[in-house]
Amino acid sequence: MIDVALLGTSALLPLPERALTAAVISCKGRRILLDCGEGTQSAARAAGVGMMHTDLIALTHYHGDHIFGLPGLIQTMGVMGRTDPLYIAGPQDDAGVMPHILALAGNPGFDVRFIPVPDAGLPLKTLHPAWPDGAHIFAFPTNHRVASQGYRFELARAPRFLPERASALGVPVPLYKRLQRGETVAFDGQTVAPEQVLGATRRPLAVAFSGDTAFCDALVHGARDADLFICEATYPGEEYADAAALYGHMTFAQAAKAAKAANARRLWLAHHSQIIADPQAALPLAQAIYPGAVCPPPGAQITLKFDNEETDGDRNA
Repeated sequence: MIDVALLGTSALLPLPERALTAAVISCKGRRILLDCGEGTQSAARAAGVGMMHTDLIALTHYHGDHIFGLPGLIQTMGVMGRTDPLYIAGPQDDAGVMPHILALAGNPGFDVRFIPVPDAGLPLKTLHPAWPDGAHIFAFPTNHRVASQGYRFELARAPRFLPERASALGVPVPLYKRLQRGETVAFDGQTVAPEQVLGATRRPLAVAFSGDTAFCDALVHGARDADLFICEATYPGEEYADAAALYGHMTFAQAAKAAKAANARRLWLAHHSQIIADPQAALPLAQAIYPGAVCPPPGAQITLKFDNEETDGDRNA
């Protein structure tokens, strides 16, 4: 089970009713923050999302509306007594922006470490032991005016344990849990491996976050079969298609096209330009392509659970 909070939905400028786009993914009491623009702390507080247990801040790129909240957040963590290291991921910083941003935070009293996200994904348990073994974050390239990347969070689900197989093999019941955890067990001169008593692989939970991008194949691949796809929709109608292409963004329809091509289960549209007074008014442009598209308000939250588990659904979306 994972919880997702969309802290803001604005692009470029924080508005009184729309904080800048950022999102938090929570699992087992630990958190990932996706982007950190000006006002992210206030937006998190308004949503009731604490930030002290954030292990990773995953930045999509180094434009101000995605990073200017970092110095204040890091300072707050220090004032509140944080001692755990804080990890920051992002694309290659050829312009050397991040050292200047982090210098503004001074010495917070804990380590701030910049780390890459490997092609095979970053196991979050390597950042903090409370993360489940199957929790990973992946980065995928996006198409913006500067080096940029989106993110995909996955929580793996263990194959179903088949007690009838274990019983047929004579496995003592007290050893069942070890097999469920993927351990090989030995008893009465026999050895039983997990694959002998586990069913087929089951789909993971997945959340994709686009960051700023024009439509591209890598975005579709990164959001493939996601349980939730948080996608930028900077411009409303196709009359803004030229501006979207020029600045490396998407219209509502283009975002919906990406979600449909990716077969995403849910689509949350975010990163709206200030020219959009009411995102709901533009929503039909996306729903004509992806009927389930929504424009959640800032602070919207959802709990995602594995298939065939009871789900809480969207909250405030």
